[in-house]
Amino acid sequence: MKAISDGRFYAILDTGWVKPEEWTEKCQQLIAGGADLIQLRAKKESPSERAALLEKILPLFENSSVPLIVNDDIDLCLRYPGLGLHVGQTDIPAREARERLGPDRILGLSTGSLELAREAIELGPEILSYFAIGPVFPTVTKPDYIPVGLEVPRLISELNPPIPFFCIGGITRKNIPEVLATGAKRVVIVSDILTAPDSAAAVREAQAALNASI
Repeated sequence: MKAISDGRFYAILDTGWVKPEEWTEKCQQLIAGGADLIQLRAKKESPSERAALLEKILPLFENSSVPLIVNDDIDLCLRYPGLGLHVGQTDIPAREARERLGPDRILGLSTGSLELAREAIELGPEILSYFAIGPVFPTVTKPDYIPVGLEVPRLISELNPPIPFFCIGGITRKNIPEVLATGAKRVVIVSDILTAPDSAAAVREAQAALNASI
């Protein structure tokens, strides 16, 4: 499995943007394009519907080193060895999640301010595998969230946290250079990748933009 610290592009397979009949093919494209991590996000679906969506794509990861992470469903996560979990601020607390997951599974946490990012950093790598900060820019995915802007990722980068962090929210292939200029190294892109006619090509473009900063 790929080390999160080595990954730079995090893809989210989101039912808000992907139709059920395109679910498996879109996931294949994310893997083929070179996504470093992939998250299953199905906020509006029932637990059984979410499990069915997971079952559709699990075979794609059998011979892949790409980690698969489930959003906010620890019970579903625990049913399948090797799956990671991502939680938000209003979901199961990170410490409790880690206790239930054990030490080896991936656990990520959303943060929406510098203060919350500092709290994530204080949890340390014993609890968190990574955290996300955002939304950096306004985003249609979460229109009610106030963007943190570019200054917060800049300040987090200056802290040189011991946990990898990803910038998320309103990020596209075009504005990756703005994000990287803050010192951040990793991004999550949702709609710009999922709505692309060829999501594999879109992921490759994102990775090229990320690698151009090395």
